[in-house]
Amino acid sequence: MKASKQTIVDVRTPEEYNSGHVAGSINIPLKEVPARLNEFTDLPQPLVLCCASGNRSGQAVAYLREQGITCENGGSWRSVNELVNQ
Repeated sequence: MKASKQTIVDVRTPEEYNSGHVAGSINIPLKEVPARLNEFTDLPQPLVLCCASGNRSGQAVAYLREQGITCENGGSWRSVNELVNQ
């Protein structure tokens, strides 16, 4: 996974995000995803979504794909962080 070719979106709460996140990632909490859909369409795709375990990012991916947005579930932000920093 190359960070320069993908946009990483962390769907955890701001408090969780502030406790640690992938460098360069964007924080859009899961509960705000529908209201902020226009932000997703403006981001360079493909999008890689992450959270604490992959559950919330999986929910966001399902919703965004229904809206026609190319994205994938990266799972845990720590896993994504390891891949980006290889």
